Amino acid sequence: MKFLKNLGLFLLTVVALVAWVLLPWQGALALLLILALWLFVFRGGAQARSVAAVGISTLSQRLGSSAVIVVGIAGVVGVLVALLAMAEGYAQTLRNSGGLDTAIVLRGGSAAEVASGLGREEVVQISQAAGVARGEKGEPIASGETVVAANLPVKGTKTDEEGSAQVRGVGEEAFAVRPHLKIVEGRRFQPGLRELIVGKGAVRQFEGLNVGATIKLGNQPWTVVGLFASGDAMESELWGDATVVNDAYGRGSGRNSVTVKLTSPAAFKEFKDALAANPQLRVDASTTLDFFAKQSEKMTQMLRIIGITVGAIMAVGAVFGALNTMFAAVASRAREIATLRAIGFRGLPVVVAVMLETMLLALIGGAIGGLAAWALFNGFEASTMAAGSVGKLSFNLSVSPGLLWEGLKWALAIGFIGGLFPATRAASLPVTAALREL
Repeated sequence: MKFLKNLGLFLLTVVALVAWVLLPWQGALALLLILALWLFVFRGGAQARSVAAVGISTLSQRLGSSAVIVVGIAGVVGVLVALLAMAEGYAQTLRNSGGLDTAIVLRGGSAAEVASGLGREEVVQISQAAGVARGEKGEPIASGETVVAANLPVKGTKTDEEGSAQVRGVGEEAFAVRPHLKIVEGRRFQPGLRELIVGKGAVRQFEGLNVGATIKLGNQPWTVVGLFASGDAMESELWGDATVVNDAYGRGSGRNSVTVKLTSPAAFKEFKDALAANPQLRVDASTTLDFFAKQSEKMTQMLRIIGITVGAIMAVGAVFGALNTMFAAVASRAREIATLRAIGFRGLPVVVAVMLETMLLALIGGAIGGLAAWALFNGFEASTMAAGSVGKLSFNLSVSPGLLWEGLKWALAIGFIGGLFPATRAASLPVTAALREL
């Protein structure tokens, strides 16, 4: 019978934790309001407040044991939020690279630019399709682009370690398609010359990319003439004239992709239908927002899995720390709790009181861990290989309010588990047995 009771409690706990993890902040606020209503309106709630007040008032006398819970949970939340901030920053950087008013066209069946190839005539026909915006002179705002890789020395390494950088061959249209890209130092490259502009992210990752420097691409010397900022994945790239890049890498006159400016977000369907209706084209088109969001899916998912796995492993240790601490706290107050029950306090208020004490410590630990992660890692620079890319993607970790809320939910979940079983024991222990414990 006791086994079945414990099994039922365990299954109820699992269901409650799953529901809690999926709960949005609005649902948590509703639960908090319900709890407050019970605590301040009903007799059982008043009893729970009385018992909780006594337990919380003695926390200063149990600083060592209470710190075990706070520090353990703070560590879990800090590590979890920091790891998830990497996934958030990575996805955010790629999301910033696209929009609904621009579209990218690849060879049919290609998942990424590096796997695509378009002939010169195809590039022209794509740029002339319906829905493409036109500039002041009536020319289509469409950028045929080449993507290649270059091995460059990585910053911060003592050896001659090299990393892969993505080089994008573009024309003047690329700047019209991406008006948010700004030259912050130097100037743009001149068409027909072996000149490059480099992104701020690339400069952070690789040696020798300062304005005025000379590097080798395709066994040819290129001069860095400008530094640009865009706030997206493009900042990790090196840009040069597409024709010169193609010549250096033996790519002929083709391009990997075409990025176009649409007349409006609603024009995307017209543009896509026009491409599908052209029998000379076998291409796939998507908005740049959808394209870059899809590029980030696998990496973001992998980073989140790593973060949650590491957090879960650490959470197990924090739960055992909370269990030991709260069992000891309940044992030291066994006579007090028994006396309260003997004079009419019911079991539920006792359970809630012990849970409130544990959850308060968990909340403090979660807040400390979340704030520490925000102070140390929000905006922290990192880089990794981007999905579908031939070079590293530079991005900043992002500790968003959503991640802080997720960290608090984990903290309260740990506190819930750590306090539930000691609280249940305190409420179910026979009064006579509890009086004999001390």
